[in-house]
Amino acid sequence: MIRLPRTIQLDRSDNVIFAPAAQPGEWAVSGTFLFAGLDPEALSRKERIALRSGFLGTRTFGWSTLVSVTLVRPQDRDDMVAQLAQQLVERLGAPDLATAQPAAQEEVALAEDLCRGHAEGTLIGLHRTHGADGIREQFRTLKPRDTTAFSARHLGGHDRAFHIVETDEEESVDLAALFSEKSGS
Repeated sequence: MIRLPRTIQLDRSDNVIFAPAAQPGEWAVSGTFLFAGLDPEALSRKERIALRSGFLGTRTFGWSTLVSVTLVRPQDRDDMVAQLAQQLVERLGAPDLATAQPAAQEEVALAEDLCRGHAEGTLIGLHRTHGADGIREQFRTLKPRDTTAFSARHLGGHDRAFHIVETDEEESVDLAALFSEKSGS
């Protein structure tokens, strides 16, 4: 069986920390090639976050903190290669699809290798460091539990650090006033 990574969002944080954020369900590659030869100090804050911890969605060229291992058909893999090759032409200036195809094949092979041996639904996170010897990648896996610590079955076995509840009401908080009240000023 072929396993490939798909972007996933457990909450809306990717939309805040990345510019742009990948859409949930996109095929993904590590995307490290986008940072080769760049000075991390010259990157914007959001670009540095992507360098540190982002997977690259192949459809939007947006970033995702996590990917989910997904079982796929060979045709899905071929589609992913074609999609990435097209992006290499349109966004990075590859001269044509024939030239971009081998690079896309290599990136997808690396993504496939990353997922090999992991169960479907396993989440994978990425941490990159940039040093004198180049960029290093470290991957970690998060496996779903039967239930979460808070018995929240809707999380699919993955806990969230925060639970955000959206309302239609507008609320504003004056943090300076709250601080003044607490400090007695």
